[in-house]
Order: sequence, then structure tokens, then C-alpha cells
Amino acid sequence: MPEQTLEVSNEKMSSILAPLPEELRRHLHYTLGHYSDESNPHYYYRALANAVRDRVTEHWQTTQQRFENTDQRCVHYFSLEFLLGRSLNNAVQNLELDNATREALHQYGVELEEIAEQEPDAGLGNGGLGRLAACFLDSCANLRLPVTGYGIRYEFGMFHQTIENGRQVEGPDHWLRDGNPWEIERHEDAKTIRFYGHTERYLDETGNMSIRWVGTNDLLAIPYDMPIPGFKNETVNTLRLWKAEATDVFDLEEFNSGNYPDAVVQKNNAEQISMVLYPNDASENGKELRLKQQYFLSSASLQDVLERWVAKHGHDFTDFGRKNCFQLNDTHPACSVPELMRLLLDVYHLDWDSAWKITTQCMAYTNHTLLPEALERWSVALFSRLLPRLLEIIYEINERFLAEVKQKFPGDVAVLRRMSLVEEGDQPHIRMAYLSIVGSFSVNGVAHLHTELLKSGLFSDFYKLWPEKFNNKTNGVTQRRWLSHCNPGLRDLLNETIGKGWESDLSQIEKLVPYAEDAEFRKKWRSVKLENKQRLAKYVKTHTGVEFNTEAIFDVQVKRIHEYKRQLLNVLHVVHLYDRILRGDTKDMVPRCVLIGGKAAPGYHVAKLIVKMINNVASVINADPKTQDLLRMVFFPNYRVSSMEIICPGTELSEQISTAGKEASGTGNMKFMMNGALTIGTLDGANIEIRDKAGAENFFLFGLDENGVQETKKDYDPNAIIAADEDIRRVMEMVEGGVFNHHEPGIFDLLTKGLRNPYDPWLTIADLRSYIDAQAEAGKVYLDQEKWTRMSILNSAHSGWFSSDRTIAQYANEIWDVKPLEDA
Repeated sequence: MPEQTLEVSNEKMSSILAPLPEELRRHLHYTLGHYSDESNPHYYYRALANAVRDRVTEHWQTTQQRFENTDQRCVHYFSLEFLLGRSLNNAVQNLELDNATREALHQYGVELEEIAEQEPDAGLGNGGLGRLAACFLDSCANLRLPVTGYGIRYEFGMFHQTIENGRQVEGPDHWLRDGNPWEIERHEDAKTIRFYGHTERYLDETGNMSIRWVGTNDLLAIPYDMPIPGFKNETVNTLRLWKAEATDVFDLEEFNSGNYPDAVVQKNNAEQISMVLYPNDASENGKELRLKQQYFLSSASLQDVLERWVAKHGHDFTDFGRKNCFQLNDTHPACSVPELMRLLLDVYHLDWDSAWKITTQCMAYTNHTLLPEALERWSVALFSRLLPRLLEIIYEINERFLAEVKQKFPGDVAVLRRMSLVEEGDQPHIRMAYLSIVGSFSVNGVAHLHTELLKSGLFSDFYKLWPEKFNNKTNGVTQRRWLSHCNPGLRDLLNETIGKGWESDLSQIEKLVPYAEDAEFRKKWRSVKLENKQRLAKYVKTHTGVEFNTEAIFDVQVKRIHEYKRQLLNVLHVVHLYDRILRGDTKDMVPRCVLIGGKAAPGYHVAKLIVKMINNVASVINADPKTQDLLRMVFFPNYRVSSMEIICPGTELSEQISTAGKEASGTGNMKFMMNGALTIGTLDGANIEIRDKAGAENFFLFGLDENGVQETKKDYDPNAIIAADEDIRRVMEMVEGGVFNHHEPGIFDLLTKGLRNPYDPWLTIADLRSYIDAQAEAGKVYLDQEKWTRMSILNSAHSGWFSSDRTIAQYANEIWDVKPLEDA
């Protein structure tokens, strides 16, 4: 009966909506109050976004009703980041509204591409972790899986990056300044979040001893829902984002007494939590705010799910663990483990064993890092002050867990100390990754090598205790945004050659393989790539003033600026090329345009110095007439999702050059592969699987593997390597001799000393010779355009494994135990 009612309501809604051109005009005139047909493009965007969202809402309501009616498990994906990019084009594509939107805009003489540019990138993430979460939500909707995303509605994104005198300058990224037409506020679903205070014991109404958290400083979490449309399947999932607000807008007594600043202090303190993505945690205040964000997300989201359960099932939690799964995207939502325990114990009055059984039945943890320093640890002092009740629960979890460890490893005091959730010392800390492992039924890495290194290294003790918990789920990206949308020329060529099935099932792209030997097809492939390079060259000129020669190889590295990602290695190779040009050693040198982009964390001094070095080297090279036809280099400012949508299709050589054993997976490597770029890379992260799928002959491999890294570290002597290699010695002489910092003596000493340090964990000099040789091989192949094109086609043809649809299908089958809604 409910299904029938729903169908009727949808029919009514469909009949209410006029054709899109009329809806656009209605929203322009009545929603926005703009009566002139010659309006600002911003208002066309707002009106069109509203008109398209109305159509999304039809399917959104239907999908959510089906969620309510299903009896199968539902998944709740907790992530502090969702790097969505722009929503308009995604919705237009997934709802098959391209022709309708173009027709609607035609009456005003504007193009969809111009209007889409008016939408700011959603500032809800800072890098690969957030973009992965966005791809995962896309795939969940595409596969019709009952999955809801939960995150924070940051008022400001990470930051807007500009470059001044070669240095990164951070400015506010106020992406919500003009509002967000894709969200719906749900104030009726607000949740109360507690901080500070203390705990006390009391007898409840049944006479049992219970604990309550009192004297707290409370605030509200207000949900804003964004639709996540599936691809042409009438499924629209939800991303629920929480905004922090004060429980009272201001203290009226303080206000009436004239103390205006103190009157609104509570409001301001509350709103800080969702004000900006990832505050700099170098200070104690920054650490406190970041932990507040993590608890805020966990508590609001868990309360939301529990209240929905109680509304439907009452206080019977027998099946809660079997019917719900919480996927923790890295350690940021690790507070979910003790918070779910708190809610079940203190609010719903379950006993410990029942609550713990439920918690460990429904929590699943994804690890995203191999860097020990990136595993979050929070001081006990901070936890005790900010979240006293959670700290009590963590200590209880730890005590019971260590009792289990003692049984498994009797008499081994060292293993108890290593595995304890509390790292002892002068300032004890809570190990959030360990808490996530202990509280979860599943622990997964995100590439084969990454997972193996977790089991043998970082989490080896836990793997010995619970080998059945550990599994691998190699990351993927959605081909709908990262091929179909961002590369329309290639999309159309694929559609006319192998059909459209690959957009929903990327494994079908393997049908391309025989076309690598088709000369006419290779010609079409090169034509598409040239158009994409021309578009990228225009984009680069607009944003940097530097002209790229489209006959040159486009060599690209875009990702977060970090020492382990080794942008410095890339720069040293560019300096080597410049040195060759200065010496006249240019025989068979392929013209090269190098683009590097990414943001350095505001408090990461070395990373910001690397940005400065990239810009200085680029300035010198681009100003030298000798390089004009052979070498260009730019640092692309404010790299973001919408930039990658132009950069990715125009890239020919994808730089994936992290130190082996440091990158968990990477996803940019997959996007480039799908679009036909060839990879130059180490055996690190998902590079290994990319090389396996594409074929070793279609991948430019260099550098030490993970075992080689460990062996080299035992007696690493970078200075001996530099002295023994003429090319590397000349590169270091140029960098250390002030060629790129005439007016800033000594500015790069920190970087060069790091390169020469025998304890350099990134082994940049160790891999430089191999990297130079692999780059020379890439240039040699590029001169044979027929061979390069074959390799390019085969990279795309073998990229099917790297669709996030495959990744999510594995999560659904092997961790979540959920099926598509129509199959449930």
C-alpha cells in the first residue's frame, strides 16, 4: 500500500513540474526576483540549479521511502571530508537533462558551460580522502545501495591558495557565501552535542547504578541534506551535513547590560566547529577544535541513526547491529566507537556486554595511511577536559581488551604496552587507530601493498590477534565524473566505438583493446587528446600567464604537497633538463610542459618551501630564451576538483612518484589512467595494480621497491650518490649555488640539507638517477607517436578495475552485506 501511495505522489509531483525552460524562468522571476531576460550569469546558475534540483527531488523522495521500507542492512558512511566538486553538471548528466538544460538556457543566449562555471567547488574536503568519499557516494547511488553519507557542513573550505612572490598565501574559501541551492535544511532533526562537564553516578528508575554526563556545554547540530543522484537509474541517495549552532543565540542579560561581545560568545564558540575544514592543529586550541569536529560528526550522526531506529523499532536493539553498518573513513570518526557505547549505555540503558556486542557488530574501519605520524593521537588531558564520559568508556574498553590480549599472549608485557589504546608516558595519549580496530568487525586497507604493510607493520600485533578482521579494498574513482563528464571528446569516441555500457560498468572499456592496433582509431584518439591539451593550455595561460606548446608532452603532478609525494624529485628532474639545455645537450630531447599543483598545509613549513622552490625554478626556466621551444613549467594555483576536470583529460604523463611504501593508494593515478595518460611511477600504493593491469610495457617504472627502501636505509649515503653521478652533481650545484634564488640566499638550504641527509626518509637522491632514466625513456617513446598512442589506448582499456563501482561492490558484498534496493 505505501508503494502505491508513493507512486501517486510522484505522479502528482511530475505533473506539477513544467518543462525545464518554464521552470528556469519561474525560478529566475519568482524565486530570485529577476525579471529581466538579461540577468547576471550567477542568477541563471541559481535558477537552473533550483529547477534541476526540483527534478532530482522527485527521485530523492522515492529513494528515501524505499530506504524506510527496506528490511535489509543500511550503511552510514562517516567522513570528515566529501570533496564533491560542482553539483550542477553531475545532476544534469545523471538525470539525462543535457539537452533540456541547453534548450532552457538557449532562450537567454547563454551556454551550459558558462553557467556551470558560476558554481563554486563545495569546500568540504582537502584532498584524496574527500574526493574518494565523493566517488564512493556516487557509486553507491549508481549501484542502488542503501548508503547515507554523514559529514560536516563547513562554512569555509580548506583555503583559497594564491601565489605571491612564489610563496603560497592562504585566503578564505567562503564557498557558502551565496548559499547552496543543492541543500535542504532539516532543523526538525537537530541534535544536541555535549562537551566539557563531568560524570556522576546515580540510581536509575529500575534501581540500577548508572552514569550521567552533567554540567556540559551544549550546542546544536543542524542537518543539511544534499542529494547524490545515481546514473540514469532514478536513485538519489543522501549526504547529510551537520552545521553547529548555539542552543541560545545570545545571552540576553549580558546584552541588556551592554556587554555585547560576551553576549554572543556562546554562539561564536559553537559555530567555530563547522566554520572551517581542518583547523591548523599546531596549537592546543587547534587540537581542541579538531577533536571537537570529530566528536561533533560522530555524535550527531549516531544520534540520528539511533533515533530513527527507536522511532521504528522502539527500544528493542536486538537487530540493530545486523541492520546497520557504520563505515569509518580513516580515524577521524573514531570517536564513534565510544560514543555509540555511551548512547547505548547511558541513554538507552543497555548493559555493557550487549552494547559492546552491538558496537563491534556494526563498526567498520578504513585505514588510509602508512605514515605512523599520521595516525591520530589525542592527549588524555584534552580528552578528560573535553569528553570526560568518552574517556571513561575508552579506559573500560582498553581494560577489557588488554585482558583478551593477555590470554592470547600470556606474560608478554611488551605486547600489552604496544597494543594498549592508551600510549603511556609523561603525557599519555589515546591511539585512535587502535580504538577503531578494537571497536570494528572489519579493518581494510585501500591497495594491496598498503593492506599487506598494515598487516606486517603498523598493525601487525592486531593482525596476529584478529587476522579475520583484515581485508583489502583497492580504491577506485567514478568514471562518470572522471571520464564521461570531464572528457566529452573521449566519451563520444568511446560511445561510437564500443557503446555506452562502460558508463555504468567500466569493465566494458576492455572492448577497446583491439582498437589499439587500428591506425584510424589511433588517429581519432590523438585528435581528442590534442583538443584536451588545447583546452588545458588555454586554462594554464588564463591562470598563470604561461603558454604551453601543445606539441610538447604534458607532464603533470597534481596532489597535496607533501615530502613523501616527492614534488621535489620532479623539480630536480626539471632542473636536470634545464642544465642539459644550457649545455646544448638537446639531441632527441622531447619538448616538455611540466605542471605541478596542490596545496601545502598552512602549518607545514617544508611543504610550503617546496611550493616556493617550484615557483622559483619555473620563473627562471620560463624567462630563459634558450628554453622557449623545449621546456616550460608552472605551479598551478588553487588546485581543486574543477581544475582537475580540465587538467586530467589533457595530461599525457602522470607523475606518481612517492617513496615506495608511503602512499596508501592514490586515486589521481587512476583518473589519469582512465583518460589515457601513461604513468611514470614507483611500486607504491595502487601504482602496483595499475602496472599489473596496464602491463609493465605500458608503464614507466623507476626507483626502489618497498623492500629496497628498507635495505637502502641501513647504509644510505646520498652524498656519495651525488658525487658519483655527474648529472645529479650538476643539478645539486645549480640548486645550492643560487641559480634559482639569486636574491634570496640560503632560502632552500633546509631542502638541500634534507636531500643530503643520510636519514632522509624519502630517499629522493637514491631514486633520482632511476627517475631521470625513466623520464628519458618516456621522452623517447613520445617521439614515436604511434607507439605512445597504442600505450595510451591500452591504459584506458585496462582501467576498468579502478572504477569506484567495483570498489563499492566489494564493500557491499564483503563488509557491509547489503544488496541493491530492487534486489533486497
